[in-house]
Amino acid sequence: MGIRERLETLSRGELVGLVVVVGVTMAGAGLWYVRSLPKPVQIAAEARGEAPAVSGAVPAEVSPTGPPIIVDVTGLVHQPGVYEFAQGDRVIDAVERAGGPRKGADLSVLNLAAPLTDGTQVIVPKQGAAGPAAVVPGAMGSDPSSGSLINVNTASATELEALSGIGEVLSAAIVDYRTDNGPFASVDDLESVSGIGPATLEEIRDQVTV
Repeated sequence: MGIRERLETLSRGELVGLVVVVGVTMAGAGLWYVRSLPKPVQIAAEARGEAPAVSGAVPAEVSPTGPPIIVDVTGLVHQPGVYEFAQGDRVIDAVERAGGPRKGADLSVLNLAAPLTDGTQVIVPKQGAAGPAAVVPGAMGSDPSSGSLINVNTASATELEALSGIGEVLSAAIVDYRTDNGPFASVDDLESVSGIGPATLEEIRDQVTV
């Protein structure tokens, strides 16, 4: 008897049961086949050392930094000296770095908001002292014989030694005086420095400026 004849002998309920069995068998075979297929290998971004992308995120920009600024801070501050600053620092930063103003200092003559410039000098004067701007460039000259006048408010002790009759001791005394009392208001104020009398002042008058 063939398969067709056998199916004709089955009742309606038996046929339905047979169809269900065949369907379940085919579905199981299909599922087994799908699972047996090779799966693609996914490599996570973290495994490659990459940070996962964040939707809408903007990469942070690194702000470039310029060369350091070197400034000489002197006058009525607690710790006068040469300090290194960053681009964008202000005069107030220089005063604070030098320990802050000493008693009797006059900050009103300074523009505390002014940006610092490399190679300049910040001088914090005493109250009542009249003089040039307290933020000045470096020494204006180092050799009187060259025709350039030496600025006694900005010149170093070594540069002051080039003046006639001013040796190591008097040059140091000039620097100490302006550190303690602020910048000289005029050349005549040099006579207030211990060791500089009228004769010495007249000898160097044509070689210096303020």
